[in-house]
Amino acid sequence: MANSRSVTISTAKAGIGFGTALAITISWSLHKSILWAIVHGFFSWFYVLYYVLKR
Repeated sequence: MANSRSVTISTAKAGIGFGTALAITISWSLHKSILWAIVHGFFSWFYVLYYVLKR
């Protein structure tokens, strides 16, 4: 059990989170700008929530 838990934790730390990927995808589809995608990816879930509430 401890071995599978450590694999899961290390995998989560290695890549970007789902919220970040979602924010970058939404930003790119709206603005087509890498700079905005990076900024929105930094704010991740905050941007996703803003997008959902604004829509």
